[in-house]
Amino acid sequence: MLYATPALDSADQQVLAESGEIRRDLRHQLAEPHRWDGQLRRNLEARAVQGSNSIEGYHATLEDVESVVAGEVPLEASAQVSRELVGYRQALSYIQVLGCTRHFRYEATLLHALNFMMIGHHTGKAPGTPRPGCVFIRNGATGETVYEGPDAERVPALMDELVTWLNEGDLDAHVYVRAAMAHLNLVKIHPWRDGNARGSRALQTLVLARDGVLSPQFSSIEEWLGVSENTVDYYRVLGDVGGREWSPHRDTHSWVRFCLRAHHMQAQAVRQRLREAADVWCRLDERIEAEGLHSRCVSALYQVFVSRRLRRATYQSDEVLSPGQATRDLRELAKRGWLAPYGETKGRFYAPGPLMMEIRADFERRREPLRDPYRRG
Repeated sequence: MLYATPALDSADQQVLAESGEIRRDLRHQLAEPHRWDGQLRRNLEARAVQGSNSIEGYHATLEDVESVVAGEVPLEASAQVSRELVGYRQALSYIQVLGCTRHFRYEATLLHALNFMMIGHHTGKAPGTPRPGCVFIRNGATGETVYEGPDAERVPALMDELVTWLNEGDLDAHVYVRAAMAHLNLVKIHPWRDGNARGSRALQTLVLARDGVLSPQFSSIEEWLGVSENTVDYYRVLGDVGGREWSPHRDTHSWVRFCLRAHHMQAQAVRQRLREAADVWCRLDERIEAEGLHSRCVSALYQVFVSRRLRRATYQSDEVLSPGQATRDLRELAKRGWLAPYGETKGRFYAPGPLMMEIRADFERRREPLRDPYRRG
């Protein structure tokens, strides 16, 4: 028996309806290609990787995570954190592929493979294989046991039941609800020695990806979950709903509501970024044209708008330039006050210069706070 999908109330239905409107708006905006699409997708993917790993205590700057997503070596993250980031990014990349493949079925071996992609470098933890014994989740501050997973002998059967449900169960439920229940059941089965929470969040993203309405970068809630106050609520609601041991009879409504709120608020943030992307790109394009610079330079400036660092290799790859062309562009932008260079040789990067800081500050002043969809009036 798995944790069961709950009935939704009128407030939940209203939140789902509003989220659906935002999703349709996003899909409409994404239907037409734009110059900034690739950079925005990379930034959103990096935010998801950063969020999911920060929950587990693997902290890295957004700029370092973007370097990992771009296939570069991060400048500040430790070797250990870098390995975690690379592993999780590899799993998310595979999920993006699975999201659009025509012939697909959920299998236990697929879930084990995702776990191996994430933590394969932890060879002592038998990555990608069911745990051989019991598992306890403890409060890091007090040492108190807050959850004990089901006996190891039950794990294969529970995984088979979960896979059957993923393929056949509650197919009439909204995808946000099914994704939330997939997450809850996998994390409570706790089938592996490590990587269970990350694997459960990845499965939630996979269920969303298979829905096909939006790509994972635009539908994942992992960034939202990684915000510190949301992470606290995330663990609290998982504990309240799941109990201290495998208890599939418990009411799961508060967990699903937590996820519906997360989807709504993350969608608001993504829509805001899409609108900002169009506005800031147009403003930068006008300024760059007025200064007589090549239009490709807007790409470099947009990168330091969505994050705080640009490396020559990234700009060179984005605009398909030679090393010399990329270096000359970035030096000219720095000379004119658009960028500020830091470091030397392989460690060199460009941050926003005075002119770019003014534009960033202007957009930050105009940015509206996100709205909690369950708070009316």
